[in-house]
Amino acid sequence: MFLTCPYCGSAVFLDTSKVVFHWALTPTLDEPEAGAALSRWMAGNETVKDLDRKAERASSSFSYFPLWLLKIKDGGGHRIHLEPAAATSITALRDLALPPGDLVRYDPALESASVAPSVPLETLLRWQAQLGAGPDQIAEAALVHIPLYTFKYRYQGQSYTAVVEAASGRVLANLFPAKEEAPYRTVALATALTFVCLASVPVAGLIAGTPDGLSVGTAVCIAGGLVAAPAAFIAAAWVA
Repeated sequence: MFLTCPYCGSAVFLDTSKVVFHWALTPTLDEPEAGAALSRWMAGNETVKDLDRKAERASSSFSYFPLWLLKIKDGGGHRIHLEPAAATSITALRDLALPPGDLVRYDPALESASVAPSVPLETLLRWQAQLGAGPDQIAEAALVHIPLYTFKYRYQGQSYTAVVEAASGRVLANLFPAKEEAPYRTVALATALTFVCLASVPVAGLIAGTPDGLSVGTAVCIAGGLVAAPAAFIAAAWVA
């Protein structure tokens, strides 16, 4: 149940015996800007190469999604814990950072675009108690509706979902086409073996006992390094 204070206009969420403040985060991105943030993330280092060009966007939508915000006593200070207040496949939402100065009181006019909370506060508090944070450690609780653009896209026959938090532009996704580590490991191993072999050439020249063995071996090592280093960089860029 949502109530509005007749004196100050603050919106609060009433959950049985608990009364907590109800906040919202103001969006700073429109849909094209959120789409651009998604494209930058797709072109970044976490995802497969050329995902931004090869992915097919299926749909996009906007909503205010509810999160429970708990301020938990921790030693001499506090720590903030976020937990989705409604069902979602993007559990990474709990990793968001919500600066207190960016929160504004929830406007009932946002209700048509807001997802209703379905996780009771009591349930969340029980979860926290099981994790060691009892009721006496909860200094503050609030319900926060954050602006999210939800994008669905397809890549190589698979469907994926990513959300863009419309205040900061941060992209969150649980499952996405991630870069394979095998090519990087292969390049790293080949590079390491190459330079180990080159480093052994001067040693071999010294062991040979010839007058110019060490100097020739060193020259071969330097020349080989000048060739191998650019090749390693090119290989790393190719698999990126």
